[in-house]
Amino acid sequence: MQKWKTLSSEYMYKSPFGNHRKDCVELPDGHKINNYYVNEYDDWVNAVVLTKERKIVLVQQYRHAAGDCFLEIPAGKVEKGETYEEAILREVEEETGFTSEQRPIKLGEFFVNPATQTNKVISYLILDAFQEYTQALDPTEIIDIHIIDIDQMENLIATGKINQLFTVSAYYMVKSYLMSRLKEV
Repeated sequence: MQKWKTLSSEYMYKSPFGNHRKDCVELPDGHKINNYYVNEYDDWVNAVVLTKERKIVLVQQYRHAAGDCFLEIPAGKVEKGETYEEAILREVEEETGFTSEQRPIKLGEFFVNPATQTNKVISYLILDAFQEYTQALDPTEIIDIHIIDIDQMENLIATGKINQLFTVSAYYMVKSYLMSRLKEV
């Protein structure tokens, strides 16, 4: 399959949160789209944080675009100069105060919405986590910590109490990962 050709690009605006770009593109059959809009964002990281007691560490925070509070796994964007692993460890510590002596296990790297966005979400599993610090939140963050039994997750998802896609997909990746480890034993 052939890629589209970018004939021109123009930034509609730039901000610390992301950029909005207008491209003029030509499809392989010669058809042109003069106003194809692209959102440029930094990559995101998230993690299912699991304690030795099989508890999942969740955060609850208000999400203005959706106008509601969401129960989610810890997440955030990668800062300049950080590896994905460094970013998720920092985000988990800042948002929850949790850490682990084990390295995060990378579950996958996925484009968020490749039709209109440039970024990826990189999902991790952090095992044997324990709370060592207090939260170190940004001035605009108000985050409540919730610690639940892993067996409660599917009910929370099924009843819509957890309805954030990246949290749901990461949980099911962890479930698959843990099930495959049990088969190896």
